[in-house]
Amino acid sequence: MPGIDAFRTALQKQLAKAERNGESHCEVQAGALHREVGIYPRSNHRMPICCDVMRQEMRGEDRIITEPPKQNGASVVIRYTLPRTKP
Repeated sequence: MPGIDAFRTALQKQLAKAERNGESHCEVQAGALHREVGIYPRSNHRMPICCDVMRQEMRGEDRIITEPPKQNGASVVIRYTLPRTKP
């Protein structure tokens, strides 16, 4: 089962790739990130962990673009500003 480290690693890889490509931001959707890590969609998914990691990685000018009423779900999208700065 994927845990915090798997989600954090996958997210950091996406951000690093976008930064290497010269992007000014990177929008990450929770459902896509979870599919990349695995076991989604399934009844034993880890979407709350995925969303928590995405929020924990937010810094400075990062912002939530969309989120469902209950705050966790595949539709969560966060725009991360690049390049990344220290918290």
